[in-house]
Amino acid sequence: MSEKSFENIQLTTGKQMTSSIGGTTETADVRLYVTDSSGRVIEEIEGKVTTVFPFTDVKQADWFYNSVIDVYNGNLMVGTSATTFAPQSEIIIANTADKLRWCRYRKGLLQRDVADYADIDRSTYVHYEEATRDFYPLDKMEKLAELFEAPLEDLLYEYNLFLYRGQGRQIKAMRKAQGMRQQEFALKFGIPITRLKGWEQDKSKMSKSSWESLFK
Repeated sequence: MSEKSFENIQLTTGKQMTSSIGGTTETADVRLYVTDSSGRVIEEIEGKVTTVFPFTDVKQADWFYNSVIDVYNGNLMVGTSATTFAPQSEIIIANTADKLRWCRYRKGLLQRDVADYADIDRSTYVHYEEATRDFYPLDKMEKLAELFEAPLEDLLYEYNLFLYRGQGRQIKAMRKAQGMRQQEFALKFGIPITRLKGWEQDKSKMSKSSWESLFK
């Protein structure tokens, strides 16, 4: 078999190419299969394919090198410019799911490792790293913060941070800032008075949609 580069392989009319790729993150061995219209392999070519890593301020000797590759290739983060990542700057991530994924990558852990430590069913933890998840139980998040050696508030984002800081106190403060009694506030925002009282007394949890309508 010949050694050819990926970009220099020429296909004649009527042929198509599939590839099987394996190897390291940056430079990978690639085996290319040229097939005819029936799918029969008519040529097999070995070569190399290289992933472009653009950041000049992240060196292979840096302890965070592999983590940066993971989050960049996983589309979790982009650089501060076309060629810089600014690894020492403050990290701002848009939701709890991405924060958990970043912390797990940084620790070099699998999802099952994290789930086992926090006593979360493995199939449930998978959804912790999905941006569509609304609510994160605080007792589980405390375990995750312990595992990742991160302040709990750094892992929470907006709605869940609101719950952690005490929804009742914040709702009451918002109402009083507008000089309203409970009945007036409930009427203005179309909230059943019993529901408002439950929120302010922390007897029932405000939904994310209700939080968004009041605080976003």
